[in-house]
This record gives sequence, structure tokens and C-alpha cells, in this order.
Amino acid sequence: MNTSENVLFLLESNKESYISGEEMAKQCGVSRNAVWKAIRDLRGKGYDIEAISNKGYRLAGNTDIISAEGIKAGLTEELRKADIFVYDSLGSTSDKAKELAVKGAPHGTAVVAVTQTGGRGRKDHSFFSPEGGLYMSVVLRPDMLTLTDSKAVTAHVGNAVINAIRELTGVESYIEGINDLYVEGKKICGILLESGSEFDSNTLQWIVAGIGINFDSDLNSFPEDVKDRATGLFAPGKATIAKNTLIAGILERVLIVNQTNEIG
Repeated sequence: MNTSENVLFLLESNKESYISGEEMAKQCGVSRNAVWKAIRDLRGKGYDIEAISNKGYRLAGNTDIISAEGIKAGLTEELRKADIFVYDSLGSTSDKAKELAVKGAPHGTAVVAVTQTGGRGRKDHSFFSPEGGLYMSVVLRPDMLTLTDSKAVTAHVGNAVINAIRELTGVESYIEGINDLYVEGKKICGILLESGSEFDSNTLQWIVAGIGINFDSDLNSFPEDVKDRATGLFAPGKATIAKNTLIAGILERVLIVNQTNEIG
């Protein structure tokens, strides 16, 4: 990580308290001036960073920008080894994750996007993916899973999302059909699992779990045939947790329970 990324990780890891420039410089192995430049760089990218003399710096409570550093700040030390790729926009996080899986990406590799232009569900149904949603895909390797049956993995991922949402937001959701999550009769999340096999041996090589959640999306912007059937975890601007926190919570539950070896 560069200095800005290191400083962001420290700020995300210390949201409840101020951390001095001197301490950040020490932990990052750079000068105080380099920390100041990193703070300036982060502010230029939209981060609201409070500064108080003799106390240091702290992320403002209303800061909710998805970042690999923000996600890793919410993970256990072991899971921080996993590769996390964050994009402002992608056609599909699952397409990118599959591309990485084919190239050998390790178990736990995650792809996250602020928006998707080609999000999809089962049978190539489109999945509307505007800003305000949470879109992520995770590479799972069969040798790292205790079970690889499609129904078992689908149920595990679905329950991981349900438990993360319940424990971090207090919202109760449930699985409807094969892979959709609902709250009070309205869809809040879609899950799509895809896999790749070696042709000659028909051996399962990888699984990609795609997850799309209406976090604090503006439901009025949804297509007419979707808005009446959809709901969100929060109204726009009313979230009680950061998106990074929920992403980390989901990753923890998807990866830890099925983990049989080290990540990466």
C-alpha cells in the first residue's frame, strides 16, 4: 500500500478516536509531512477528515466511501491477506471475479463496485445496480470449502448475508426461492453463484459468489417493474453503518465458516 492507503487504513481502523500524525507516521514508516500530504490527498478524494490540535485526525462519522482499506479495517488479521479490488463502476463484479478466478486468484479474492452497468441475476435477468447499492463477488476455491454441493454453498452464502445484515443492522431478512433475500415481502438482495470446471476431468475449479444488496439506494430511481417489489436496508442518507462495515461482515461470514486453510 502507498502512504495514502496506509493512512486511510489507520483512519478506518480508529473511527472512534483521534490518531496523531506522529503515530501515523510511525506506523507507516514515513515522515509527518508525508502523512499531511496523504491527508490532503484523501480529502481531495472526498474523505471528510476532522483535525484537532494535540489530538490528531479522525474520519467524520458521515464518511461512507467504499475502499479496500475500509473493508480490511473490519476484517480479522488473517482475512486481511485476501485481495480486495474496489471499482467506481464495473459491468459486473462477477464477470471480473470470474476473470480473476480463471487466472488463478486465490480463495477469498473479492471484487466490489459502487455501481454496475451490467449486473445480472439467474437466467441472465438484469439486476439494477445504481449508486447506493452494495455489489460484491467473492472467489471460492473448492479445496478451501467443507462442502461444494451447489445447494449447500448457495445456502451458506445466503445465510452469511442474512446473519451479517441481522447482526450489523438489526434488519431481519429471509431467503425466498433459490437465492433472493426479502424483507417484509420485498426483495432486498440477489445472490448468484457461478462456477468453472476442468473439461477433461469435470473437476470443479472455482466458484464465484455474487451478492447485490439495496443498501440505501433511492428506490424511486428503480425501473417501474422493479420498484414496487424492492426495498432497501436504509432510506437514502439514513444508514446506521458504513457500507465497508457490511461488506467486511459478509466476507467474514462467507469465508471463516468454510475456511479449512489459510487465506491467500
